[in-house]
Amino acid sequence: MNSLENVRCDIVRRLFAAYLAQHPDIVDPMLTRNFTFSSPRDDHIDRRSYFEQCWPKEKIFRDIHIEHLVADGDDVIVSYRAEKIAGGSFRNVEMIHFAGDRIAEVNVYFGRSI
Repeated sequence: MNSLENVRCDIVRRLFAAYLAQHPDIVDPMLTRNFTFSSPRDDHIDRRSYFEQCWPKEKIFRDIHIEHLVADGDDVIVSYRAEKIAGGSFRNVEMIHFAGDRIAEVNVYFGRSI
């Protein structure tokens, strides 16, 4: 892995830590101006919609465990297990596309509940 790929993996780790701690103010500067987010429920929503729709208003996760983190050129692929405070957990995979050292696009692929 080259140094830029290492930086990108560190950014992804910080993204997940900020999400868990509910600090969108930390994530906002990590994103490009034309950032988009997609999931089975969201189709290329912009950064404003991402923060409004995808960031929990209340703490719902006990922890998020990154299980795989792989940099491949401008993309970082991450799989993780999220544990909910109310019980239960699930696994997802995300492909995070970078433009330089900023996140330009996130595509989430929902996994299964475990």
